[in-house]
Amino acid sequence: MTIATENKLRISWHFAAVIGLLHIGALAALLPAFFSWNGVALALILHWVTGGLGITLGWHRLVAHRSFQVPKWLEYFFVFCGTMAMQGGPIWWIGLHRHHHRFSDKHNDHHDSTKGFWWSHTGWMLYEVPALKEVPKFTKDIASDPVYRFFDNYFFPMQVALGVLLYAIGTRFNTPTGNLGWSFVFWGIFARLVMVYHCTWFVNSATHKFGYKSHESGDNSTNCWWVALLTYGEGWHNNHHAFQYSARHGLQWWEFDMTWMVIKFLKMLGLATKIQLPNLKGKQS
Repeated sequence: MTIATENKLRISWHFAAVIGLLHIGALAALLPAFFSWNGVALALILHWVTGGLGITLGWHRLVAHRSFQVPKWLEYFFVFCGTMAMQGGPIWWIGLHRHHHRFSDKHNDHHDSTKGFWWSHTGWMLYEVPALKEVPKFTKDIASDPVYRFFDNYFFPMQVALGVLLYAIGTRFNTPTGNLGWSFVFWGIFARLVMVYHCTWFVNSATHKFGYKSHESGDNSTNCWWVALLTYGEGWHNNHHAFQYSARHGLQWWEFDMTWMVIKFLKMLGLATKIQLPNLKGKQS
């Protein structure tokens, strides 16, 4: 990230404050007063539900790229799961993601990796995002849907409601040091959100810097195994940028793609249809 880039854009103090407070809460989850293995287990389960089923499968592969189809009720469920990852509203996120693919690693890309690891990982979000004015152009298929609009407008209150619910559930579990109410809040909300954030952000940063290239994609995208493990298959990013509408990102047998396994399971149940795959000499199945 260059000094010129910082000087041209205004800092988003509101976003910086929210991200800072969430990170402080995540660190507080490690304190003895809030730490519990039950809380850790809760965070990991919600990590998969909100980051895996929600962001990776729902917002990204299902909606942003329309790489497969499911019944509308199931689409709304996956979009709801993604909303609970609190990465903004689905219309905002999907619009910016489609914009990113249009201008990947070019000057107009809001998290252009050529501006440095920090910029593509987190820095770009601390400033105004000029690409926001382009979101309506990239979201005409979902912008008028009342369910999407509800999630877009109320993703923060929904997170607060989840925190209240987790506290209420946690108070029903007693341990020698007290109930698990606050442990469930600090691990199920703060720690889990921060973990999901950085896993998602690594797709913008690490997979444009570390790893290998299998295909010509016209940008710096790479296949990075450890990001793939953290993000349920999203780390096979060079494959994805080369074949944007493929439901499968791990295209080789060693490229483990948990989300692709879920999609195949949905297909077996008759819930996933019109699954798009790249034609790699007839080897894809």
